[in-house]
Amino acid sequence: MARFVSLIRFTDQGVRSMKKSAARASSFRKAAERAGVSVEAQLWTMGAYDGVLILSGDERDILHCLALLVEGGNVRTETMIAMDSAEFKAFAT
Repeated sequence: MARFVSLIRFTDQGVRSMKKSAARASSFRKAAERAGVSVEAQLWTMGAYDGVLILSGDERDILHCLALLVEGGNVRTETMIAMDSAEFKAFAT
């Protein structure tokens, strides 16, 4: 099972419809879960990024969900694979 962290920035369209962000996030969570992707965290942030997603599941399913999210035109993502200490230890040896 893979885990990814996605940093999110609103597009101009996303800023104009920011009031709908929580509803869109709920819809994303439901669609991701239907695709077999677990949304471990879905957070709004203040600063260089507007939000953070932590997703786990099959890598292709996660990337597909993120592609659909970006297609909506409200956000852009910067995505990284994430590992806990045991996963990193196995990877680093």
